[in-house]
Amino acid sequence: MTLIGRLTHHAEACPERTALCWPGGDFSYSALLTEIDLATELLRASGVKVLALDLENGPAWIALDIAALQLGICLVPLPPFFSGGQQRHILQRTGVQAVVTDDPDRLFQRAGVLPYGDRKPINLTRQRLYWVTVDRRRVMTAVPAGIHKVTFTSGTTGEPKGVMLSWQQMQPVVESLVEAAGLRADDRHLALLPLAVLLENIGGVYAPLWAGASVALLAAEQVGMTGSSEVDAATMCQALSAGRATTAIFTPQTLLGLVQLLERDPRHPPSLRYAAVGGAPVSPRLLQRAAAVGLPVYEGYGLSECASVVCLNTLAHCRPGSVGRALPHVRLSISEEGEVLVGGVPFSGYLGEPSSGSSGCWRTGDLGELDADGFLYLHGRRRNTLISAFGRNIAPEWVERELMLEPEIVQAAVFGEARPFIVAIVVSGAGVTPTEIDTALARCNRTLPDYARVFRWIRADAPFSNVNGMLTGTGRIRRAAIFQHYRQPIESLYNEVQSW
Repeated sequence: MTLIGRLTHHAEACPERTALCWPGGDFSYSALLTEIDLATELLRASGVKVLALDLENGPAWIALDIAALQLGICLVPLPPFFSGGQQRHILQRTGVQAVVTDDPDRLFQRAGVLPYGDRKPINLTRQRLYWVTVDRRRVMTAVPAGIHKVTFTSGTTGEPKGVMLSWQQMQPVVESLVEAAGLRADDRHLALLPLAVLLENIGGVYAPLWAGASVALLAAEQVGMTGSSEVDAATMCQALSAGRATTAIFTPQTLLGLVQLLERDPRHPPSLRYAAVGGAPVSPRLLQRAAAVGLPVYEGYGLSECASVVCLNTLAHCRPGSVGRALPHVRLSISEEGEVLVGGVPFSGYLGEPSSGSSGCWRTGDLGELDADGFLYLHGRRRNTLISAFGRNIAPEWVERELMLEPEIVQAAVFGEARPFIVAIVVSGAGVTPTEIDTALARCNRTLPDYARVFRWIRADAPFSNVNGMLTGTGRIRRAAIFQHYRQPIESLYNEVQSW
């Protein structure tokens, strides 16, 4: 069944059930179908084949997304946390013919879009939007036929890569998420991530709507998000409670902020039934702290190349420390080198690059192991593994996530390839002194084996963010960029110790 077919089923069975709600109103399933029809007519009349969205979370994003899916138009989300250069790269790479935006001035300032004519106002889902035609004279690559979405993953190095997905590749993930997470018609999902992030798009919109549930939509600042890395936990907690959210998707950093808030003031925890956390490594200690303050959080794992989610811990099947079991449609295995392999060809390849092949599996680049019951345990990225001067293999993600559980440490990146000890670049909380950081490191080191302990640290001159090129949109650090920026002080630390 198609997504529109599923929505039609819900509208016929319960036409007044709420599908979407936002501060300006709500749509029943029946009303949502009407809005999708209007969006479909708009897109059909335009004749576009590739459409980009530059919108805050809201009903128009969803109506246009589903309408494009219906017409076979390739949708290209523009992540709000991407730089202007990255957004220009996306527009040129995909040959986008038009952009629908809620702020054309912001679009022009950031992406340098060159319209053929004036911006054209349009009205859809009670929102005032703008249709901007894009100059396609600098198109780099044509999107192949049959591709419904190109989602750009900033990754940890290099330019954003366009992951090409069809509905046939996304639908199994949607159905599996509904089954695994036990999504119900009485659930209300609050989108905390931008809808331009594939995980929220599929897990926070398609899956709840497939289940007949409600999706609550708020602007980024209304859920406590500023940029890609700043979290106002009090605002987020209030949004979850006021919206009566039963499900949500967190990144480790947003979860940590909420946990710390509830540890200080446990009086008003949100009434979540099921929450997922992913996008970057998660410490088991953070999950324990979340459980202690009443947050039912379950770790998962996925990649854009696998249409977002691969594994998930669930209410019925949960093993702390693992990222869960493979979703029903996934075939999971581990290579002889310890690399996680996902069965089948999960996506259609990267835009403008040779086919990813049809070998029957996707090499994720993540190191892991499967236990006897099929739970996957991750050990870091294959290319990130440090080999110390003593021959010890160390996954830096493991050390970093333990460091960031200390309240004085907001972000951390560790290095030590072929060195006798590990050095950390530390982003500290406001007003934290060097002595307090030393104390926090000592506490953390007591939880780590001696070969993985942090011996020296450097205070970062600014938080890691997407703006300064040191953080991806989902919270993964850009290790190479951080090392390059702090190369000299890192080398100085090692030279200082060696001169003793």
